[in-house]
Amino acid sequence: MSTAAALSLDGKFAIVTGASRGIGAAVAHNLASKGCSLLLNHSSPTSLAAIKEVHSSLARQYPSVSVSIICADLGSVSGPSSVIAAAGGRQIDIIINNSGTSGNHYLGAVTADEFTRQYDVNVRGPLLLVQAAVNSLPKDRSGRIVNVSSISASMGLMAQSVYGGTKAALEAMTRTWARELAERATVNAINPGPVDTRMYGTTSPEFHDQMRPLLQLTPLAQLSAAEKAGVYKDRVDLYAGTGGRWGTPEEVAGIVGMLCSADAQYCTGQVVCANGGMVMLR
Repeated sequence: MSTAAALSLDGKFAIVTGASRGIGAAVAHNLASKGCSLLLNHSSPTSLAAIKEVHSSLARQYPSVSVSIICADLGSVSGPSSVIAAAGGRQIDIIINNSGTSGNHYLGAVTADEFTRQYDVNVRGPLLLVQAAVNSLPKDRSGRIVNVSSISASMGLMAQSVYGGTKAALEAMTRTWARELAERATVNAINPGPVDTRMYGTTSPEFHDQMRPLLQLTPLAQLSAAEKAGVYKDRVDLYAGTGGRWGTPEEVAGIVGMLCSADAQYCTGQVVCANGGMVMLR
């Protein structure tokens, strides 16, 4: 890869929410590898050690890239605006709305408090963040906003009335923002399925049972002969039991990075596959 291609985001500045681990941390690494400066958000003091490790890793690998950290609860009313304030008035070229929370509850067990908790983080948080950032976006359509949704928005998974609903709302806002912000930025979403993160790893055996047949039908979840003998050699038995391999944070981050590139300038208002083909719509 040429230096120009490798540093395709040189001079850009991105905000990545929920960057202390998993997909958010992987996105931070992907953007930094392309020369992008970063403001990394984490939600609470309990994630401070994790975000510091991400920061240290980025500093070691990409010493020329500026990286700063802001602790802000995106589920609070003031958290999103405090993230934008931490940008210090500079132009915000890229926003990755990755921060999120989950919870699986069958219909009869859904409470008003649980509904509010998930919608505050997954829906109101991104809305208030983008609202606060509008005047800091580029004015030449070079801006990029990528919302991290989920297959749950379209698959009708059991026990996900609330979580699936939040992600469907995020996808709806993606399309609205693509129109409202057309003079400033493209706005797209991605829809990961099972990803090898702490969040997915803590889901219940019953949820894994629900996902197994879906993984079995997912083209890129099925291990190739080379993968069985190579990078996934030690996990073949695990994936055989779950129906197929989970995606990696780096694979999802690669799709985010693609949507942040100049090559994606004519793509907006879309939900882009980041699930190995688990969801194929239209």
